[in-house]
Amino acid sequence: MRPSDRASARRQLDKRLSTLGNIEALIRPPRGWVKAIREALGMTSAQLAKRMGVSQPRVFTLEQAEARGAVTIESLERAARALDCRLVYALVPRQPLDALIEERALHLAKKRLAATGHTMALEAQGIEKGDESEQLKRLVRQIVEKAGSELWEEES
Repeated sequence: MRPSDRASARRQLDKRLSTLGNIEALIRPPRGWVKAIREALGMTSAQLAKRMGVSQPRVFTLEQAEARGAVTIESLERAARALDCRLVYALVPRQPLDALIEERALHLAKKRLAATGHTMALEAQGIEKGDESEQLKRLVRQIVEKAGSELWEEES
């Protein structure tokens, strides 16, 4: 994918994700969504098992796995259908994707300039603060414009 296409894809994803609103309200309940919804509906685990076509102990195992964060999406889909629900699955970045790219580019640019600055200082060719700041901004822009998988290759 070309860098301009990636930037466009990031903006589109950010736009879609911004519609989620209060994401904190969607965090999994401590005992899991399946159990929370089943109990709110007044449904027993045996009744859910019958609707899912599995044994009652399997429902217990599913609810325990979800509470631990070890459940499969397939199992959640099956439980959701039996509870007349839809499974909604998303990875929600803590900040806009463009901000993540910018933050990573800044980190890499500082790291690269620090290595160069150290070498130049050893050779008595230090850079003035204003020039250093401008150089940092320019390097960040270059990294962002080319942003691809290499952005995530270097160690932090």
